[in-house]
Amino acid sequence: MRTPRKLSNISWSELAETVLPIALVSALAIWLAVHFMQPAPPHTLTISAGPKGSAFESAATRYAKVLKGNEITLKILNSRGSLENLQRLTDDHSGVDIALVQAGLEDGSDQGALVSLGNMFYQPTMIFYRGKPIERLSQLEGKRIAIGPEGSGTRVLALALLKANEIVPGGPTQLLDDEGEAARAALLHGKADAIFLTGDSAAPATIREMLHQEGVRLFDFSRADAYTRRFPYLSKIVIPAGGFDLGADLPATDVTLLAPTVELVANKRLHPALIDLLIDAAQRVHNRATLLQNAGQFPNPVSRSFPVADEAARYYKSGDRSFTYRFLPFWLASLVNRIAVVLVPIVVIVIPGLRFLPQLYRWRIDSRLYRRFAEIMEIEREGTTEELTPERRAALLKRLNQLEHALVTHRIPGSHAEQLLLLRQHISFVRAKLSQSETAPPSLAMAAGS
Repeated sequence: MRTPRKLSNISWSELAETVLPIALVSALAIWLAVHFMQPAPPHTLTISAGPKGSAFESAATRYAKVLKGNEITLKILNSRGSLENLQRLTDDHSGVDIALVQAGLEDGSDQGALVSLGNMFYQPTMIFYRGKPIERLSQLEGKRIAIGPEGSGTRVLALALLKANEIVPGGPTQLLDDEGEAARAALLHGKADAIFLTGDSAAPATIREMLHQEGVRLFDFSRADAYTRRFPYLSKIVIPAGGFDLGADLPATDVTLLAPTVELVANKRLHPALIDLLIDAAQRVHNRATLLQNAGQFPNPVSRSFPVADEAARYYKSGDRSFTYRFLPFWLASLVNRIAVVLVPIVVIVIPGLRFLPQLYRWRIDSRLYRRFAEIMEIEREGTTEELTPERRAALLKRLNQLEHALVTHRIPGSHAEQLLLLRQHISFVRAKLSQSETAPPSLAMAAGS
């Protein structure tokens, strides 16, 4: 089978040398893209929530239902509360990917690998007590106070609030580890004088029962503004009269509560695509109006304890998931995004490189022919010197023959035929000139050289 004429004139070695740099740069760009490309997102996540029946567990359960629609399984681990959740996140061997954490916690561990996906909801701190009304927490000194177990955010916040009122462990005040239902029973049976309850460690049902319990009072933070100045992670919330139960008129008057926000915290290794899904789930769960918040108030990116993840900041700014995840199923959107990472260097480097390949090829051929012209001109200059000996003349003729042989045997595309013809004519001219100077008398050779 005959090779087409156009292809037979191509210098394959020149073409290969031209393509090689483009191929190497393209391969390097694609390798870097693949190397730094995110792997496919996992289909299973683990969240550290809170005790059984707590508001934290309830929120995690609702997240799981939303994520299931995107074929993501959310495994829920119960815990003693925010502090244990935070400790699990900082432990590389816990297997926990995300956790609900009360703002304002510090456990002394390295939290540099953690990021916030935003504030999810308020967690009001409710202090129930028996006896005469009190206006300051310092009036609980010497009493028995249930503040929750080690590992709960309730205990951390309770200790901070009591310390601000000069009530500290080891003093005359007895601090109990009871939480939730156990704390409620302790108060009702006279084993505790006051109890701290929050959604971190208590079930919503327990808090509702305490609100309706005869003889039990809810502490009103009348100095709430002073507390929020001292503890910036706390917010002041006013519950209007009848807000808890209009029929029973609970509370009978406006009550002021303090509430830290709860953040959804993740490890920096969490796949960016899952961040979009998690915030989308949180939007569906938390963005409606309640007694404690306005519609659309949560989730929000105002983190008080951890830096907001870049993907989370982008989500809050744009108000929606990225383009592919908005219109495609999760698994397909993930695949499209990963393929796009590889296509970018192809579009940016490979395609433009192939477009300029013919120009680069012609430039290489031109450069080689120009070098031949330079060599012939050098031989011509040497042949006109007065000191030209027969041996030197023979050497120059040999070089001319070698140049001509190289031009004949090396494939040159038809587009450069005119340059090739000029080269060979120049070679013949110089050869004839050298041969003429060899046979002419010295005086005539000198004249010809001049």
